[in-house]
Formats: sequence, C-alpha cells, structure tokens
Amino acid sequence: MKVSIINSFKSPVKLFWAIISMKTKLMITIFICLLLWSVMLLSLTNIFKHQLIGGKIIHLLGFLFITAPFDLVSHFLVIGLSKYSVKPRDNLLGGLLTADFDEGSCLSRYQSSLYRKPSPYKTSEYLVSKLRNYEMLHKRCGPGTDSYKRAAEQIGHDHENRNITVGECKYIVWVAVYGLGNRILTLASVFLYALLTERIILVDQRKDISDLFCEPFPGTSWLLPLDFPLMGQIDSFNQEYPRCYGTMLKNHPINSNTIPSHLYLHLLHDYRDQDKMFFCQKEQSLINKVPWLVVKSNLYFIPSLWLNPSFQTELIKLFPQKDTVFYHLARYLFHPTNQVWGMVTRSYNAYLSRADEILGIQVRVFSRQTKYFQHVMDQIVSCTQREKLLPEAAAAQEESQVMNVSKTPKLKAVLVTSLNPDYSNNLKNMYWERPTSTGEIIEIYQPSKERIQQTDKKLHDQKALAEMYLLSLTDKLVTSATSTFGYVAQGLGGLKPWILYTPKKFKTPDPPCGRGVSMEPCFLNPPAHGCEAKKRINTAKIVPFVRHCEDLKKNGLKLVDDTKDEL
Repeated sequence: MKVSIINSFKSPVKLFWAIISMKTKLMITIFICLLLWSVMLLSLTNIFKHQLIGGKIIHLLGFLFITAPFDLVSHFLVIGLSKYSVKPRDNLLGGLLTADFDEGSCLSRYQSSLYRKPSPYKTSEYLVSKLRNYEMLHKRCGPGTDSYKRAAEQIGHDHENRNITVGECKYIVWVAVYGLGNRILTLASVFLYALLTERIILVDQRKDISDLFCEPFPGTSWLLPLDFPLMGQIDSFNQEYPRCYGTMLKNHPINSNTIPSHLYLHLLHDYRDQDKMFFCQKEQSLINKVPWLVVKSNLYFIPSLWLNPSFQTELIKLFPQKDTVFYHLARYLFHPTNQVWGMVTRSYNAYLSRADEILGIQVRVFSRQTKYFQHVMDQIVSCTQREKLLPEAAAAQEESQVMNVSKTPKLKAVLVTSLNPDYSNNLKNMYWERPTSTGEIIEIYQPSKERIQQTDKKLHDQKALAEMYLLSLTDKLVTSATSTFGYVAQGLGGLKPWILYTPKKFKTPDPPCGRGVSMEPCFLNPPAHGCEAKKRINTAKIVPFVRHCEDLKKNGLKLVDDTKDEL
C-alpha cells in the first residue's frame, strides 16, 4: 500500500504535501501567505525608495513558488501581483537611448534607471528623432569610413584651397583640457553644437576618456584616430595659431573666397572678443563651410547657443523644457565604463541603499591651500540645518526623550565628496556624539579622500566620475558655488541644488546658501557684448529663459524654464 502511494506521486514535492495532515497543511499555507505578503511589501518598499530589486528576494520568491501548492501560488499571482505589480523600468529612457547595444559591454547604459526614480522630465520626440538621425550620420562619416579618410586627406593640403569640397561629412574635434568636470560640460556643449550643425563629433582619446565612458553611438566610434593629421599639433594650438578663428578675424576678415580646411576655436576662459564672435549668427554662416573645426574649451557655452537666432527655433523644438538640456544630453552621452560603474554600485549598495533619504554634499574649496577651513565647516552646518536638510543635535534635557522613542527611527545617509576628509569626519563626530533633535539616525559616508586633485591620472578620474554619479543619485543635493564637479552631479540627477555661496575673507557667508532655480550648469564666462555692438547686453530682455547664475550673478549665464523666477 505504501509503495503504491509513493509510486502514484512522481514528484517529491507532491508527495511532501500529500503526507502532511490537513491541519499542518493549513498552518503552513497561512505561514507562507504571510511570508509572501511580507516579502512583497518589503520588495515594493525597496523599489519605491531606491528603485532596486534585491536578488535575494527574487530567489526567495522562486523557492516559495516551487515548494508551495499550485492553488496557493495561483491565488497569490492573481490577487497579489495584480494588485501590487510594478511597471518595468524604462531602461531606454523614453527612447533617448537606442537599443542597438550589447548590454554587457556597458552595464551602466541599461542599469542606471534601476538606481533612479522615474524621471519627471520627458524627452521630446523631436530630440529622439534627431539623435537617431545623428547616429546614422556618424556611422556613415565616422572613423574608418571612406568619407572620413577623404576628409582627413584635405587637412594636409593648402589651408586656403578654394577647391575644398564640403560634402555630407563635416567634423568637430574636441580636445581634452582642464579637469574632469570641465571636460564633461564642454563635451556636452560641443556635441549639441555638432547636433545643430550636422557635424561629426570626434573626441581626443589620449586623456583616458575610453576608461571613463562607453561609446555613445552604435556601430561606430567617437574616438579621434591617433593618426589624425593634426594630432601632433593640437596640444600647441592657442590664440597665436595662424588658423585660430579669433586671430584670423582680428587680422583680416574671413570670406567665402578664403575658406580654410580647418579652424581652431579658442573657447577657453581667457578668450578675446574676436573669439567670442563664434556665437554670432553672421559668423556661423562662414564657419559652417569649414570642413574641420578643432575646439578647446573649459566652459559650458550652451546658453550662448540659445542666444543665436539661427539655433533658437531648433533648440526650442529639441528641449521644450529649457532647463533640461544638460540633463538629457548627459543621460545620452555619458555612460560610465563597467569599472567605474562597479565603483558606483558597490558604494551605493553598501552605504546608501538602506537609507530612507540620501543627502549629497559636495565641498570644493577654491584655494591653493588644501587644508581644512573652519569657516567652510560652519557654512556647511549652517546651510544644512537652516534649510532643514539635516537635523540639529538634541539639547541635553531632550536626549532621554529622543532616545526613548519606540518606533524605528528614520535613517538618513549623507554622501560627502571633498578632497579633504576633515569635513565629513567632523559631521560624523557631530552626529555620533549627540542624538538628533528629530530622532533620526544620520550616517556619513565619503567614498574617496584624495587630498589633492590629480587630473589625467586614470584611477583618480575614475573615482571622481563615480562620485559625480553617486551625488546624482541622492534625493537632495548641496553643492559649492561655481564648481563644475557639482554642476555635472546636479545635471545628471535632474536636481535643483542648495548652493554654498563663495566665502569672502575667510568668513561664512550670510545667508550660507540658497536654492538653485535651475538644474542647468552655469556658463561661467559668457560674452558680455552683443554681436552687432560693443555694449553690454541684458540677456533677460533678449530671451527670458537665459538668466544670470545664482552663484555668479555678475558674470555667469544659465538656462531656466520658469520665466517668473528672478535671480
């Protein structure tokens, strides 16, 4: 009899359930229901708070589905999942990214959406279409194609050959200069210009850019070949170079009869009025005829493109919400390599993922001295507590009351990025020595402690990029005034930061900080004069969506979307 019963159950799982008494089976069923319900709630909480689904939860659910009775699983799937199902993540970011990539080659391209809340900023269909068209153009004209080879051969000929032909393929070469934050901002600026003028962007690969970012265009490369004819010269390009656009304009007008095969655009902070004429509509009609442009810049010059009438209509179609330009461009262009992405995910999962809220604090002190400054520390504390970003320490008489709270305290993680570790250490000590007035638990984390900036060192730049991305994953962000590092973080995350104003005479400013009205980076040294006259221009009267920056009001421009905001 026992043998016949056993033989009738070919599956050990079915046999297990058959030999359990009805009472025991009912108790186990109830237990599994409660366990599944708890797991689902925890999973959903984690998804909504951190946009992540833990692998352990998936494995546990799979085990329970295998061992539980079929009728219980069916009931759970129909009732539970239909009620609490979560929409799959949009890993292509609303069409911003193409699906023509191998996911394993660049994990960040498809995984970054798991670490962010759903974006409130929609990508315009026109921008998506423009990017797909650009990708096809880059594939036809990029390195290794016949079109590229023919265009490169022209550079070696007479610089004023009147027979130069400009076909479908025109190019703009981005040369890496200054620190990583500057490079990211200028690369986005040059790419947008390339998009507007249908040029192929090629990037200088000698400064480890391939160790930082994945290729953004499918089926081709954006890396400037090392055998590029001007490669041995571009490092020395400056305002004295004969084919510097500003110098040519200063010495004699450029006209349609003297179109050079290439021009150097000097768009660095020390550029002259003649160099700044690059942004003018009249000059663009001539520049557009030059096959090759070589650019050096440390400025986010996109706001000046919006001031050019020939670009403005197109820009409005591309970016209906005008303060999302860098946000969309950065999410399209800048995907960390797997090595950098590993730094981001390991740090996030280990130190930030458990928090109910994440606050990012980016500290940059513009001083030749790398030592700790007390007035900067006072400014950080004053800003974060004044703006209710961090709680104050409890008074002595309140300590016992705060510590006796029965409910689970809220956990707030604070991510600090700074060359100097003393600021995060002092914050850590402050919240370790005394309980907070709100009962919150404050955890301080600083990923790296480099002490000095080491531009062009591979590992240093990789750590810097990882920290920019980690800051962009925070819920709220505090940045230092005029810091391109902070600009990149706020733009990537779509965050309007609290800006720590620049201290003067080693004193904490009053107020210590203010809320930014835009997540756009600041164009730190824009042209002060109009294209037609040598007088200062009021950009707010020309276009209401380009205003002076909060952190550099007298000499800085940024894009804003709400025209009612007055800076």
